[in-house]
Amino acid sequence: MTTTAPASPTTARPLRVTVWGENRHEKRDARVRENYPEGMHAAIRDAVAENLGDGVTTRIALLDDPEHGLSEEVLAATDVLTWWGHMAHDEVSDEVAERVQRHVLAGMGLVVLHSGHWSKPFTRLMGTTCTLRWRNERDRELVWTVNPSHPIAAGVPHPIVIDEQEMYGEHFDIPVPDELVFVSSFSGGEVFRSGCCFRRGKGKIFYFSPGDQDYPVYQHPHVRRVIANGVDWARPATADREVPFLDRYPTDWFLTGDGGQGVGDAEAAGKGA
Repeated sequence: MTTTAPASPTTARPLRVTVWGENRHEKRDARVRENYPEGMHAAIRDAVAENLGDGVTTRIALLDDPEHGLSEEVLAATDVLTWWGHMAHDEVSDEVAERVQRHVLAGMGLVVLHSGHWSKPFTRLMGTTCTLRWRNERDRELVWTVNPSHPIAAGVPHPIVIDEQEMYGEHFDIPVPDELVFVSSFSGGEVFRSGCCFRRGKGKIFYFSPGDQDYPVYQHPHVRRVIANGVDWARPATADREVPFLDRYPTDWFLTGDGGQGVGDAEAAGKGA
């Protein structure tokens, strides 16, 4: 007898990916425009599209868009959000950062890239400073796979060689990752946890560090493959996009089929009217 596994919530339609970019270096720095004529966000979008093909649809959202391009409607229609920011973390509104955090807790995937480690959504979700050591002196970076069976490592060499890159070094002040996929070493001798997976609420988060604005790292085919793999891995696991909340359930609800009363956190805790 042959059985067919049930489809995941997003396999019936293309994975909906929103690529968020700060888009400030591209406006200010000729070198960045040379490396990324259409912007880093476009290079990241193309990395996802070329590796996932018809299995994905993409949209771009930018810092200077209304609501930073991340309205409630946009996030509700996003399965996975990628995030690149560097020089304007403080310009992201707390309201939008909280909105992103809430959607991750409800099941949206999040792929945080390079200096996005200091973004408001990532630091909120990690609960730590997310600070690190750094140096921008054209180090060679080797990205070593430490979990070769992980789907994010599929199809990439061991190591990925990046000829010129900004150095990120330990200590990286993040919680211990649920899964560590990559570590990087640099020509100056430092090492760094460069590919980390986390689960928060119903959502999955992948942090991947290669990709400074001063170098064409997002044109590197193996870096592009990792980003696409991370997006695919972070896809929602359930169709439900409701943030978990405290609710009151009657005795034997699991036998009677009764659901929660939907009264919300405060009333369920006995604090409401």
